[in-house]
Amino acid sequence: MIAFSRADNTLIARWWVTVDRWTLGALCLLIGCGYIMVLAASPAVAERIHAERDMFIIKQLVFLAIALAVIVAVSMLPPRLVRRLALAGCAVALLATAMTLVVGVETKGAARWISIAGNRVQPSEFLKPCFALTTAWLLARQRREPGFPGVLIALGLFVAIVAILKKQPDVGMMAVIGAVFMIQLFVSGINLLWIGLGLLLSGGGGMMLYTLLPHVRRRVDQFLYGKGGGNYQIDKVMEAFANGGLTGRGAGEGSIKDSIPDVHADVVFAVVGEEFGLIVCLLLVGVFAFIVLRGLLRLMREQDLFVVFAGTGLLAGFGLQTMVNLFSTLGMMPTKGMTLPLISYGGSSAVAVGLGMGMLLSLTRARARDERTREGRVPDGLAREGAA
Repeated sequence: MIAFSRADNTLIARWWVTVDRWTLGALCLLIGCGYIMVLAASPAVAERIHAERDMFIIKQLVFLAIALAVIVAVSMLPPRLVRRLALAGCAVALLATAMTLVVGVETKGAARWISIAGNRVQPSEFLKPCFALTTAWLLARQRREPGFPGVLIALGLFVAIVAILKKQPDVGMMAVIGAVFMIQLFVSGINLLWIGLGLLLSGGGGMMLYTLLPHVRRRVDQFLYGKGGGNYQIDKVMEAFANGGLTGRGAGEGSIKDSIPDVHADVVFAVVGEEFGLIVCLLLVGVFAFIVLRGLLRLMREQDLFVVFAGTGLLAGFGLQTMVNLFSTLGMMPTKGMTLPLISYGGSSAVAVGLGMGMLLSLTRARARDERTREGRVPDGLAREGAA
């Protein structure tokens, strides 16, 4: 166990004393589980595509190491630099996401990636945390300066993001970012009539996507009515969970996983179920829930509205991404290619989640509140209003 004295004024010591070590530990646990799951799931996938057996394992080890480094490095930044990083990151990620419509790499009918030095990057993954913090800054500034059009600017950015994601298309990412945006507006105290209008527009948008996008209509019809035949992947996932039972078949002993397409990515939770059983599945879900609930509890003690709005957006995005992956894996909603944070294979997802969690740890550090007070960015009246 690392121990530092509070009198130690080095950067590492100040960070270790003030950071939320429970959340950091939970994130490290997820990273360890993610490597184990890809270690178990990816060799069969690599053989199926005639690649080297250890290709995905080595890549994911690098991805997770970068994600951990990003978590630690970003969590050491003061809130002011985190805000600037998010604003710059939102601009770059939005531009890169728009570039996918021109120079994007297409896979399974969707152009969501751009190629950089031979590696595919999904820019929209980085939009989630960066847009959440950008929205938080705009909403908090409007509360400080009533004449500032923060909501309108945030709404304009959101409409631009939705238009680009619809073109890719990436309905799942669009839904998660939209839900996070609505949650932040609700927490900021916007009139509930506007929230209701937003929900109506979301419902209408969903119907429009169902009508205009064949792959969306096919997945929804298959989920609701069983049209187009059974879902082979979900059937195999259910078989894997049944094969694992309560305690699992044992590490490396799963057999159903070898016949599941993309088992190392979107449906890696099936590997947990088959090899480690229901008990470990519930424990893993508990880790995700712990991170979200602990973050929300820490935000309840916050007085800086920017931190409240930003932390709410980051935790909502993390939780919603987890729920979408688990629900689609278990056949509780139409299938959607969304990763399980820090568990599924994928570099963009792992690093983007690391960025978001690093920002959360930075904003909720114990000394961050003192720094914000010294900077004078939180007027006393607004701080009391935020605490209320």
